[in-house]
Amino acid sequence: MIMSKPMGKRSDKPKEKPEFDQYILDLSRVTRVTKGGKHMSFRAGVILGDRRGRVGFGLAKGKDVQLGVDKAVHQAKKNMITIPIVHDTIPHAVVCKFKAATIFLKPAPKGSGIIAGGATRAMLELAGIPNVSSKILGKTKNKVTIVKATFNALQMFKKHHKKEAEVKEAVVTGENQ
Repeated sequence: MIMSKPMGKRSDKPKEKPEFDQYILDLSRVTRVTKGGKHMSFRAGVILGDRRGRVGFGLAKGKDVQLGVDKAVHQAKKNMITIPIVHDTIPHAVVCKFKAATIFLKPAPKGSGIIAGGATRAMLELAGIPNVSSKILGKTKNKVTIVKATFNALQMFKKHHKKEAEVKEAVVTGENQ
């Protein structure tokens, strides 16, 4: 009797770990009303991060849930940013406003962990910042605007960090001469 392999998924290949961890922030059913009737689609908000300083956010719509999530993941990969982590925290305090959401991020001492709520906590965890304190100061409870405000706040570090690196590099080259 000839034994054949079972049909379906191959179990001999080890499943490789994805490059980024993902968190589905928001999944909602949206409807567009037209002359012909109602057209339903799904809106997905996804946060991607490697827990080592890179994070991205994507928001997209699709005809079904899986299409919406896939589009959002693709958009999040395009919108990746790198966050400088200095002494296991962020370089400095920052306040950022996006529409009705205002977010305040400040460095925290080692061992304090992530002190944040809801959508901000998810983004900071996936970014891999071990110690940070945050407060949502705006009057909105909308997760999408809070995440966009947090994302904009994390982008602010990039600009300041480059300037500090250039100043340190200039000091180092000046001392060697």
